[in-house]
Amino acid sequence: MFRGMDEVAWTSLRRAYGSAKDVPGLLRGLASSDPAERQTALDGMYAAVHHQDDDVHDSTLACVPFLLALAGREEVRDRAGVVELLVGIGDTAGARDDRAAEVRDTLCAGADVFVRLTGDPDAAVRRVAPGALVRYVDQPARVLALLRERVTVERDDGVLIALAESLGLFTQLHRPAGKAHTADEARTAGEAPTAGEAHAAEAVRLLTELSKPPYDPGLRLAALGQLAGCAPDLLPADLVPTVVGLLRDRSGRRARAGRPDDCSGPDTLAARLRRLRPSDEEGSRLLRTLHAALGNRVADRVALLCGQLTSPDPVDRCNGVWMSAGLFRERRTGHAEPVLLIGSQLGAEEGRLHDAAVTVLVELSELAAPAADHLHALVTYRPELRIRHGERGGPTLGGPLRALAGTGDARAAPVLAEVLAGPVVPHDLGLVVPHLGRAAVPLVPALRRLLARLPLDASDICERAVPLLSALAALGDEASIPAVLRLLRGMPGGLRRRDAVTEAAVRALGAFGGAAREAVPDLRGLLESACAVAAADALWSITGDAHAVLPVLLRALPDTSPDADSGRRRRAAAVLGRLGPAARPALPGLRELADRGDARTGVTAACAVWRATGEPERFLPVLRSAWRDHPRTRATIAECVFALGPSGAPLHDLLRAELASPLRHRIDAGGNGIREDLTLLRVCGQALAGAGHR
Repeated sequence: MFRGMDEVAWTSLRRAYGSAKDVPGLLRGLASSDPAERQTALDGMYAAVHHQDDDVHDSTLACVPFLLALAGREEVRDRAGVVELLVGIGDTAGARDDRAAEVRDTLCAGADVFVRLTGDPDAAVRRVAPGALVRYVDQPARVLALLRERVTVERDDGVLIALAESLGLFTQLHRPAGKAHTADEARTAGEAPTAGEAHAAEAVRLLTELSKPPYDPGLRLAALGQLAGCAPDLLPADLVPTVVGLLRDRSGRRARAGRPDDCSGPDTLAARLRRLRPSDEEGSRLLRTLHAALGNRVADRVALLCGQLTSPDPVDRCNGVWMSAGLFRERRTGHAEPVLLIGSQLGAEEGRLHDAAVTVLVELSELAAPAADHLHALVTYRPELRIRHGERGGPTLGGPLRALAGTGDARAAPVLAEVLAGPVVPHDLGLVVPHLGRAAVPLVPALRRLLARLPLDASDICERAVPLLSALAALGDEASIPAVLRLLRGMPGGLRRRDAVTEAAVRALGAFGGAAREAVPDLRGLLESACAVAAADALWSITGDAHAVLPVLLRALPDTSPDADSGRRRRAAAVLGRLGPAARPALPGLRELADRGDARTGVTAACAVWRATGEPERFLPVLRSAWRDHPRTRATIAECVFALGPSGAPLHDLLRAELASPLRHRIDAGGNGIREDLTLLRVCGQALAGAGHR
């Protein structure tokens, strides 16, 4: 297995984060008789030669022959992990450069090992071998014949599913998009299929056969998911009822097999992380594949989710909760019915399903409104869920109460008032208060008292003060100005995250406007500090004195050194934009920044120029291009258009198109994407409505 390995100059090769001198030891560890050593070695190989940076290192290429040798030796345990590593390396090496092409060539040259592994005695190896076979054996007829043969002789359900998935991959690799799906259709269309297309058509025929009785429900689900991706016109007309029926049949078999369906236990971080993973990972993968392939068929996806969320099996419902989150992050419609059904999962005992439902509802913010009744019932009758005491850090709001407040439901206010009156107040309570709008006004006195009583030298003052400051600022509580000033003036130097608290206090004073005039000397004193831009912004809001703040903002603009803070320049440009025509002295620096800054900074500067001059012509192409290519800039552009009123008309078409789009503007933004998207839609609507447009 390791012949020639010692002749490789590993110390001169590179791996992720340094020399590859430890790679030979990792390769030998993969052949160890000790399971722990094998797992450690496999983890080390991923970190060394198949790292998340997606680079193909020279050590990666050097490893491939030895990994192929390991995969082919039956006495090596955990060979399935080795094959998965090889597939991952090959996928990463998507022929982007010469070294990547060499990796793929090496895998193709040694691909006979994958042919042998399709009949390996170890079912785990047989599950991963078909994917490698399809990718690296460059003989389509041979691959298809082998897949067909394995389908007829295989008895392991997991391997059969892997074979169906490999047939789908085979079809995608060998049939160009838009081609006919079967040989008969090709002849009808007058096309002469190539050999590869003919093989792909045969693979589709096999998938169609596997999607029907008498095959097991799991295999049929896998085949339907692959057909949805490569031959959607061959799906049954009653797809959703068929899939829901198969899912329930499969789940019934799982239950009869006595497999666990939950992961209840102590409320520790490790236990919660375990519960956030699907307990039926195979079923989760099958349904995720189908959802992804259905794509724009939102009505079918919603109906399928509702079928999952009403399943008798809590595992299916848990998977449905997570897949609903995937749809919500991507699409702006179709959420109401699934959200209501997710809310109904809150009656489950605390565990995997409960945690999943709470996590998704927190992320949804106001879109969780259909579940508000369920959330309110939970925080009313289960007061112990209102506060979460973490293993590390201070207490935080429990997920159900955070989710209820996030919907804007006024019923959250009395519950928060009870929490505020209790002996333990969660540090993050202030973060949810702004969602409640005027319904949160009764909470203001208690929030103000909390801020006034904070120990100024507390090591966790940032975690405790910033949420309170943001809440009081959002509610416009001018009576809290003395408490804000006490914080600003009294914190000792050297306090952890002191600048973050200072900036939050300064922003709060700016939000109070002219009512905070007594803070002007304090803000002037900060104009030479690390918080200078925030202080200038607040001074402008309070006094409207451009002469006092322009020098600070002008100094922040031209710093283009490698160590410069681009965020500081962007914030300075944003403040100058709010100055409007008063920012004309900064126009040269703003124009320079608009031309040479990164996308977000450049857009902020271009918007500031527009607001200062009222002349958008020079930067309209830049703003349109940024809107298209850099979705993170859309909120900045929309806010500029809103601030300009009717003068923002040249970009109204972008805002109208955004409001009409069924897709969220940043579908890759994870948990914050929905909130960001809702904010963008709100600003777009306000901008068009304020300008007299509908």
